[in-house]
Amino acid sequence: MAVYEREREEMVDRLVASGYLKSPRVVEAMKKVPRHLFVPEDVAASAYYDYPLPIGAGQTISAPHMVAMMCDALGLEEGQKVLEVGAGSGYHACVVAEVVKREVVAMERIERLAVRARENIARAGYGNIRVIVGDGTRGYAEGAPYDRILVTAGAPDVPEPLIEQLVAGGRLLIPVGEMYVQHLLLVTKGENGVEKRALGGCMFVPLVGEHGW
Repeated sequence: MAVYEREREEMVDRLVASGYLKSPRVVEAMKKVPRHLFVPEDVAASAYYDYPLPIGAGQTISAPHMVAMMCDALGLEEGQKVLEVGAGSGYHACVVAEVVKREVVAMERIERLAVRARENIARAGYGNIRVIVGDGTRGYAEGAPYDRILVTAGAPDVPEPLIEQLVAGGRLLIPVGEMYVQHLLLVTKGENGVEKRALGGCMFVPLVGEHGW
């Protein structure tokens, strides 16, 4: 059995049993992506426990249940075009890429984390993720429009450029609230505006940028 394969299977089984993970597509994706390759070596043994882990530069990799919940809430399907704001270690983008089966664009404002994310992604065997250094609160207009946008840092409000870069009928998932305590907001873009629905409380690092903190 491959390194940590059993731990990964057990992690996913726990997420399903706890009700965090429902989509069969996301179940299969999380069973495939080796989370231990996306964290520092000194915490790799904890990669399949359900809590965030430090990845450097004051940032963290999200807890597995949050990755599962976000992917489920987005309604990811094969062929969708996805933008991630906050690439971090690259793990979440790989889970998304496993589902959509096409290129995922991931924005990261901290260059050394972006470099490390590219290394992690390559080591895990993914060639369909583009990590771009820049202000994710402004989105990535060059690749727009997107079917789905996910933000993995907490914002004071929903950045308008991200809404603009969604297709009609697209979904945006973002933590909104105070600097360290937020609620997860699902934004659906319709022909006549946007609909916002709170999915529950969460805690993310601050979203820094022109349209963030």
